[in-house]
Amino acid sequence: MKAPEITIALSKTFGRKVGELYARFEMLLTVILLSVLSGASFWYYYINKLGLSYNDARSHLDIGRRVVEGLKPGLAQIGSVWLPLNHLLMVPTIWNDWMWHSGLSGAIQSMVAFVGTGCVINLLLKKLHVGALGRFVGVAVFAANVNVLYLQSTAMTEILLLGTMTVGAYELIMWHMDDNILHLVKSAFWIMLSTLVRYDGWFLLLYAGLLIFIQVLKKRGYKTAEGAAILFLTLGAVGVFLWFLWNQLIFKDALYFILGPFSAYAQQKQMANAGALATKHNFLLSTQIFLYSLMFNAYTYPAILGLIGAVVLWYDKKISPHVRLATTVLLAPLFFNVLSLFLGFSVVFVQGISGNTWFNIRYGIMLMPAIAIFIGYLVDRAKSLRWVIILSLILVIFFAVANNDSVTLDDARVGSSQKNVSEVSGFLNTHAKDEKGFILISAASHDAIIFSSGLPMKRFIHEGTGLYWENATTMPDQWARWIVMRTYDDNDLTWKAVSRVPGFAKYQKVASYPFADVYELDPQYLGGLNTEPILGKQK
Repeated sequence: MKAPEITIALSKTFGRKVGELYARFEMLLTVILLSVLSGASFWYYYINKLGLSYNDARSHLDIGRRVVEGLKPGLAQIGSVWLPLNHLLMVPTIWNDWMWHSGLSGAIQSMVAFVGTGCVINLLLKKLHVGALGRFVGVAVFAANVNVLYLQSTAMTEILLLGTMTVGAYELIMWHMDDNILHLVKSAFWIMLSTLVRYDGWFLLLYAGLLIFIQVLKKRGYKTAEGAAILFLTLGAVGVFLWFLWNQLIFKDALYFILGPFSAYAQQKQMANAGALATKHNFLLSTQIFLYSLMFNAYTYPAILGLIGAVVLWYDKKISPHVRLATTVLLAPLFFNVLSLFLGFSVVFVQGISGNTWFNIRYGIMLMPAIAIFIGYLVDRAKSLRWVIILSLILVIFFAVANNDSVTLDDARVGSSQKNVSEVSGFLNTHAKDEKGFILISAASHDAIIFSSGLPMKRFIHEGTGLYWENATTMPDQWARWIVMRTYDDNDLTWKAVSRVPGFAKYQKVASYPFADVYELDPQYLGGLNTEPILGKQK
């Protein structure tokens, strides 16, 4: 055998051995690589002080902290504004000050979900008979996306939602493949968890139920289809039922989270009155806005490749029709977000198209698992063009990473999702840290100030502190040394209550900032001020 032939033979043997070794340890390697990437990303954003840029991230962390520390700690602090799972998962770690103020207590579940989502993308592509190269590319498209990496490094809820929804979708597709009832039960469980993260999960539950009904109807008729759908929806809706029950028990109104003063409905109503809901009842604009948010998050080229990959998959006769139909569950976030924008239930600002800034642009990240899966499938089926696709993707990812091209970070830093409260929180830290006395503030309006002040949660009297709040808003001069609120703004519950009581006349405005003003009790009245938590344990 000649030298060139020996070299070729050795190369093939080496390549085959490497391939066999990779196949054997593929999932372990995937977990390790994604975990390292996840941890490195968190550390990068932490040391650059970017992990807490989102105002909502600080609010999420404060909610978790109030469960374990404050004037009235307990599970009731979960509230009704946001669904509870993200905050409940913080409870084991949020008691630690560093875990709270670094944001890691809220980010850690996003990081786990990031790793899990990458693994499920790999598993689903394998079940679709995609080779190792296609599986690797699919996982890489998801994991190397800068917007995904940023969000998984924060206390935001999107990546946890992606994780639960993607696993739920995977189990549903597996059920369509082998008709094993265990996959149906697992799908219901994971989708149930997603319904406790964000309301996108509620839509996914209904959409998955519809797919199940259609599948069983074709095979076994209406009665069996009805039973299967009811079984799935009953299991999957446990979280929904518990949320209605929670609102009834805590707020005496099962619909409080929908119609209450802090609900999305109340916020959207204010925006509608201000003319900021341009997408409401405008289907074309709603679709346009969400597709733009999708392309800004996934980048245009991968989004287009994902669409091509979806078409290739749906027209692949080697895959059974019901499995092809089942893969549309991956697109549930697209249907949900367009519908929400159309109905006026949510708002997204795309700079230059709607509004003159960014807002909620991160919603476009919800299609990343679908795009990654469809691209992985396309790479596997493209054969002679696969390396053209891969190299072009490498270029897109390289420039995105090199330029830190993250629209979610832009929104968090300079868009409407940010709130630079460093001045007012700095004032509190400087003037109240070493002085006795409570700070009266509305958590609904100023959670970012509470978080950024660096003061213990027990220093603050807010809506969730029960009798402290009731007493302080009627007799502020007996309970609050400082009051933080937006002057002349009745949307600020502290101003709405305190500005109308006689005791407010004893305060002087000592600082005025863009997001709030600070009032301090005149020194001559300090003698009658309560400075210790004397009300004991409240019900």
